[in-house]
Amino acid sequence: MAGGSGGAGGGTGGGDSLARRAWRQYLLQLQRHPLRTKMVTAGCLAGVSDSVAQKLSGYQKIEKRRLLLKMIFGFAYGGPFGHFLHKVLDYIFKGKKDTKTVAKKVLLEQITSSPWNNLLFIFYYGYVVEKRPFKEVKTRVKKQYLSVQLSAWMFWPVVGWINHQYVPLQFRVIVHSFVACCWGIFLNLRARAMSLKQS
Repeated sequence: MAGGSGGAGGGTGGGDSLARRAWRQYLLQLQRHPLRTKMVTAGCLAGVSDSVAQKLSGYQKIEKRRLLLKMIFGFAYGGPFGHFLHKVLDYIFKGKKDTKTVAKKVLLEQITSSPWNNLLFIFYYGYVVEKRPFKEVKTRVKKQYLSVQLSAWMFWPVVGWINHQYVPLQFRVIVHSFVACCWGIFLNLRARAMSLKQS
């Protein structure tokens, strides 16, 4: 019976086995080298996010410089920041997951890291990625920041609640990076639309 199943669906079984091995290897790396693994994951997801955003924006060819800079941002900042943020939050609240504690975590996250991350991203996108003058970037921040942050506060608290309530500590940055991939597409498209208006 097992032999017949293997003969009929060998390709599928092999694929599943390969996926399971890859996942186990990823979990092993996450356990042995948590910071490095989260950095690489955040960088790769930032690359996916920007590639999709460029295509949706109408680019015929991927702008490699922009893609690389976005991946560097995810690798050098997004991954490490998330890694230490969640460790600090768990340290402050002693790993508790009751409703009151989770609410405090989400609130603290939304009034500290969320405003800072969005501000930094808008500056980075304008000054580093688009190479715009600093004064122009400051003007853009004044115009865009509040609406971007208000949009973030309508979306990220839900993600934060799910993450802190149901996701184990070692996976929270991964979940956050995955959702940030989608959020990054939104921010990219928003920034692109503003650039076209200014042009």
